[in-house]
Amino acid sequence: MAELAHSKQRMPVRESSRQMPDDSSWVTAARDGDRRAFTRLYESYAPMVHGVLLARVPASEVDDLVQEVFMTAFRRLSSLRETGSVGAWLGAIARNLACDYHRHAVPEDQLADDAPEEPAQRADDGRAAEILDAIRSLPETYRETLILRLVEGMTGPEIAARTGLTHGSVRVNLHRGMEQLRAKLNLGPRNDSPDEEMP
Repeated sequence: MAELAHSKQRMPVRESSRQMPDDSSWVTAARDGDRRAFTRLYESYAPMVHGVLLARVPASEVDDLVQEVFMTAFRRLSSLRETGSVGAWLGAIARNLACDYHRHAVPEDQLADDAPEEPAQRADDGRAAEILDAIRSLPETYRETLILRLVEGMTGPEIAARTGLTHGSVRVNLHRGMEQLRAKLNLGPRNDSPDEEMP
């Protein structure tokens, strides 16, 4: 699974943004025009938004759509009713943009890529692509949570705090999703699970 986490460029995240304070004050400041506060929200939530999109659209489109999510959020910040639910709100914007992408996208088989991939790049990306395809074939609930955990490197509590899910839901989604992923990859059952840090 490590190669999957290294198969894409990581979003720049400052160490302080891994903490999970109440972001309500940042939302309020951003609404009042404080761009640094909005930058703080971006740094805090970009990995979650990236994971939500990666679960739904081709990897080559994700970075652009992350930017679009935050531009949309910046324009609509005044419509956010509960400042404490910014993560769930950003996730909803990301899911809606992913749906819009699929409504307007040209089917992949109609796109011609003129530049052939280097053999070394294909070999490096092969296993990561296989794992990502397996995750994307899972039910949506498990798919999103697993990508946030395995690709974005978020802990169970971070996933819960960022998405608005309960700790119990995250734990169940990770456990069941990992079981299904291991079965798809023919890895067999494991005794431990990726959510062992959850309380």
